[in-house]
Amino acid sequence: MSNLLVLVRHGQSEWNKKNLFTGWRDPGLTEQGIAEAREAGQAMKARGLVFDVAFTSALSRAQETNRIMLEELGQANIEIVEDQALNERDYGDLSGLNKDDAREKWGEEQVHIWRRSYDVPPPGGESLKMTAERVLPYYEKVIRPRVLKGKRVLVAAHGNSLRALVMLLDKLTQEQVLALNIATGAPIVYELDDKGDVLKKEMLIEREAH
Repeated sequence: MSNLLVLVRHGQSEWNKKNLFTGWRDPGLTEQGIAEAREAGQAMKARGLVFDVAFTSALSRAQETNRIMLEELGQANIEIVEDQALNERDYGDLSGLNKDDAREKWGEEQVHIWRRSYDVPPPGGESLKMTAERVLPYYEKVIRPRVLKGKRVLVAAHGNSLRALVMLLDKLTQEQVLALNIATGAPIVYELDDKGDVLKKEMLIEREAH
């Protein structure tokens, strides 16, 4: 398959499980998260996917997910590129807080705006717009050229860094991306044409997004 790009959000992390805002903090995967990464790798193997290079963030939950998936694929020796451009969005002052406690402190509506608006950042943190402003140039400059040269690319990253990428690939509006949730450990397979536009999109695992 030419021009292959696969996006995977990391498996469930310890802080996902505890309902905490994570951002750039660095908790590890839960047992469930490890199992989700294995399942993602197995699903890609069953689909016959082979990769030349994997991109991941500077955070261990994405790196570990990437490692486990490549292990399951039997492709652990491919090139791996780590870059903080693919990190989760920085939740600033919300990082480490329980989401229910944050709602009590700032109110349901304000926390919803911080979580789901496109361009309103939490105190000391990044909005989705600000996250996209580092993710998308990195994609355009580093990842996309590799894809268009026929390299088969895997990206293991985070809910919001991947939302920014899916927004670009699926040509979503700022309003449409607000409703987009990306499930943990569920590969999104894109086939791109020679300009980088989407020819085909396939979800390998249907999993509820949180």
